[in-house]
Amino acid sequence: MISQFSAIFVWLFAVEGHEEKVARKDLAFIRLTMLSRLVFVSANAVKSSGPLGAGLVQLSHLHTSPNSQAPVPALPEKGGKTRHGIIPEELFQLLYPKTGVTGPYMLGAGLLTYILSKEIYIINHETFAAACMGTVIIYGVRKFGPDVAAFADKLNEEKVQKAQEVKDLAMTSLAQAIQDEKKEQWRAEGRQMLFDAKRNNVAMLLETNRRERVHMVTNEVKKRLDYQIALQTLHRRMEQEHMVNWVEKNVVTSITPQQEKTSIAKCITDLKVLAKVQQAKATA
Repeated sequence: MISQFSAIFVWLFAVEGHEEKVARKDLAFIRLTMLSRLVFVSANAVKSSGPLGAGLVQLSHLHTSPNSQAPVPALPEKGGKTRHGIIPEELFQLLYPKTGVTGPYMLGAGLLTYILSKEIYIINHETFAAACMGTVIIYGVRKFGPDVAAFADKLNEEKVQKAQEVKDLAMTSLAQAIQDEKKEQWRAEGRQMLFDAKRNNVAMLLETNRRERVHMVTNEVKKRLDYQIALQTLHRRMEQEHMVNWVEKNVVTSITPQQEKTSIAKCITDLKVLAKVQQAKATA
């Protein structure tokens, strides 16, 4: 007995040194249990559908390729109901219609009796050691399982909370980025309006410059036309003055001294007559 207990403690220490391997085995066992549940559920569905449903299932496996198959359903986060810790409830539900309530237990007892009677499994000292170890493990699970589960749930909640905080921070930053992007788009629209106003201002400046140049050209042309008019007027006046001077010179040269004296006497006589007339008007 002492050797058995020492073997148990040695095994426990070995288990502590290989936690990672045990965790992997437990994970594989959980996955196998979930897959077995899926098989039982599928079997129940096929059984309820009758021969036609079973035939359709077989045809779907025979005539479908891996690329055309439906996606694998997601595994549940928590396991379903079990009996005795490891036996799925779906197994009992599958056997109830045919064997009744005691059918699964009779099946298990029959298999155990068959294995022992055929000496497929032989009871020896390792069996008692395994029973002792199983008892210790079950006691440890019953005793420390809730505390460990609460501690694991607490760690999981902390991780979920941290992940939620990171998610909220990312959502906040993304929302702010969206608002900034909308503001930049609004600014881009306003920038387009500003560019239109600047284009209009440039067009107005160009039009003003064009009109100033047209006005300058008009003034220059007017100045040149005025110069030509003034030049023609000057030519006409010079011609008139030259003609008057020429006529006056010719008239003066054509008058003789006798004609000059006669004209002077005539002028004096006319002046005297005009003087008498003025005196008569004054006295009257």
